[in-house]
Amino acid sequence: MIVLTTLIFAAIGLFLGGGGIWLIVLGGSWFYLIAGVAFLATAFLIFTRNPLAYWVYGATILVTLAWALLEVGFDWWQLGARGGLVVLLGLWMFLPWVRRPILRDQYGFPEQKPAARSGPWPLAGAVALSIIVAAVSLFTDPHAINGSLPGIRNADASANERVPADEWHAYGRSEKGQRYSPLDQITPDNVGDLELAWQIQTGDMKGPNDVVETTYENTPLMIGDTLYVCTPHSWAMAFDARTGDQKWKFDPQVPVDGNRQHQTCRGVTYYDDPDLAEGERCKTRVYLPTSDARLIALNAEDGTICEDFADNGTLHLETNMPYKTQGYYYSTSAPLAIAGKIIVGGAVNDNYSTQSPSGVIRAYDIDTGELIWNFDTGNPDRTAPIGPDETYTRNSPNSWSVMSGDSDLGLVYVPFGNRVPDQIGLNRSPSEEKYSSSVTALDVETGEPAWVFQGVHHDLWDMDVPAQPPLLDLTIDGETVPALVMPTKQGEVFVLNRETGEPILPVTEEPAPQDGGLEGENLSPTQPVSALSFKPPKLTGRDMWGASLLDQLACRIKLKQYNYEGRYTPPSTNDTIVYPGNFGTLNWGSVAVDPERQVMFAMPVYMAYTSTLVPKSEPGAPTHGINSNNGSPYAVAFTTLLGPLGVPCQAPPWGYVAGADLTTGEIVWKHKNGTIQDMNPLGLKIRMGVPGIGGPIITKGGVAFLGAAMDNYIRGYDLTSGEQLWEARLPAGGQATPMTYETSDGTQYVLIVAGGHGSVGTKTGDYILAYKLPDGT
Repeated sequence: MIVLTTLIFAAIGLFLGGGGIWLIVLGGSWFYLIAGVAFLATAFLIFTRNPLAYWVYGATILVTLAWALLEVGFDWWQLGARGGLVVLLGLWMFLPWVRRPILRDQYGFPEQKPAARSGPWPLAGAVALSIIVAAVSLFTDPHAINGSLPGIRNADASANERVPADEWHAYGRSEKGQRYSPLDQITPDNVGDLELAWQIQTGDMKGPNDVVETTYENTPLMIGDTLYVCTPHSWAMAFDARTGDQKWKFDPQVPVDGNRQHQTCRGVTYYDDPDLAEGERCKTRVYLPTSDARLIALNAEDGTICEDFADNGTLHLETNMPYKTQGYYYSTSAPLAIAGKIIVGGAVNDNYSTQSPSGVIRAYDIDTGELIWNFDTGNPDRTAPIGPDETYTRNSPNSWSVMSGDSDLGLVYVPFGNRVPDQIGLNRSPSEEKYSSSVTALDVETGEPAWVFQGVHHDLWDMDVPAQPPLLDLTIDGETVPALVMPTKQGEVFVLNRETGEPILPVTEEPAPQDGGLEGENLSPTQPVSALSFKPPKLTGRDMWGASLLDQLACRIKLKQYNYEGRYTPPSTNDTIVYPGNFGTLNWGSVAVDPERQVMFAMPVYMAYTSTLVPKSEPGAPTHGINSNNGSPYAVAFTTLLGPLGVPCQAPPWGYVAGADLTTGEIVWKHKNGTIQDMNPLGLKIRMGVPGIGGPIITKGGVAFLGAAMDNYIRGYDLTSGEQLWEARLPAGGQATPMTYETSDGTQYVLIVAGGHGSVGTKTGDYILAYKLPDGT
């Protein structure tokens, strides 16, 4: 056992010493070299059965503890990565078959040297102190922000809302996209009593030939005690909102297509035709976007096709597209119904080909399907419908997320991405540069741009504006200001005047990295920063993590080796760290805003990625697949920033819930969100702060609801403080935005779709679950 112990300490010492020298050469910390020498010295003393081993290793633990506290304070997970293995080896040295040979002479009698007479107590003291520090850190959260959001400041904010208080008419509840419900039956005092009212399965499951990102991201609608749902394979379904009983189902028979990047449906669009009498067929309609580029009008009463819309009920979205490669263009999000029009964007596959369809935004007559206007960022001055033989600009920036609208101002707010290839901007036109990664306000009657606000200049990081921008009115200096909230992947939340596009909360420009990009790339010298920002600080060595001190060292070396100067480091042919990664600090789930309190509930996520531009001329370079960038001289490779054991190099927490005051930009509270229960083989429910994708909702009752995290739960939070008040286990991943409604019998329900998410690897399923308070509550 002495030989084994010697080998363990020597191997660790060699790794730390050798890696420590490498890190010093790269300009990093000296600690690892010092620790390596200490481990080697301990190994020698153990091998020679010298009791000084306990003194030397005790000192090693104390130095490690002091260094760790100086670097990361009382952060349990960070301390564990630095000291866990070190302390465990200290405990190992107390085992009888290790301790006895060291503290006794060759005849088996206790050694008489001073070091031997003290026994293992120097090491015991160091281990005990480390355990005390660990215990203290378990009850310390250095990442938390504690505070209370303000109460109601505009009680009349929902007075003119066109959606009945008990219903949910659009993806974000209304055209404003607030994700706010005026229902108040469920409160912080009783939310803990919520129980499952009913649970159903749609029958639409991921198949063996489906693409990886086959996902349930749907937020159902509820009108008149009927729920309207769409599924990953573009089924439209209707259910009784009180019981979950199925009313009808429509299957558009979407074929399997390996070219398709996403197989999902975030929502359908509801429309009540004011020109038709009650009871007349197709007075109420559901518009279904499909993953094979169709928009189908269905009778909301029975799910049959409304033949008077477009071509026998179907609008073919590939019309006028410059390239019609199957699977390269489709709609994943619900179109916007506004002012007698249905306005449609579309998803264009990222990093597939430069010969991709256009990202054009089109407005159609909602009754007939006739094209009224088109806004093409490649040709923004021509919004009148183009001719049947003309085509839109190829590969122009697209809007794959959800739009918002203001019927009173007559404006539509479009969140745009950028063009393929996302990481190479050498051939973008001036107009594409202008509208890329922006929110653009379009005139609802003509499609002409009213204003544009860009979240990233010359975007090379796939920082699409990914989320529907919520609309609300804010009280600023005693005046009511029409506001738009623009959440972004890079962590900025821009609060703008939705009439003019001017910032309400201050926006400044900060210098951006300029070294390391492709030759000829027109890098922006600055990037915009909002007064309301979830941007993470630049990664440093102390932010590196792992299962032990060993892979923590490996991650520190990787950080020094990779191309990284902070946020907006230009992509290059060297490994480049992208942080926040293109998974987004905020993504398509958007944020929820409370128009009465004038506050925001968000789920910021922090995961670092790496990207590498791979010249096609290099042997073995990828020539096909999702990162091929066909038509470009460079493919692109992506991965999460991971250590040797597949553990993230970046220390947790990776996910939070946060509450912010929209009138000041202050982040009032911020707490870790989610556990690693479904991320470890033992199912340990440890609250660590995990990534998630999906969105929150807020209720007038003062409760916010959120699924989204990579553990299978839906949770309820006190909106004022962010305290988690309730959770329910889901049968599959809940990577969808919940919703809430009240049925005609006066019962408020909270509903979520739980079907998992292919990209993040949560459990797949086909569930819809509804919760309510117990009868008589």
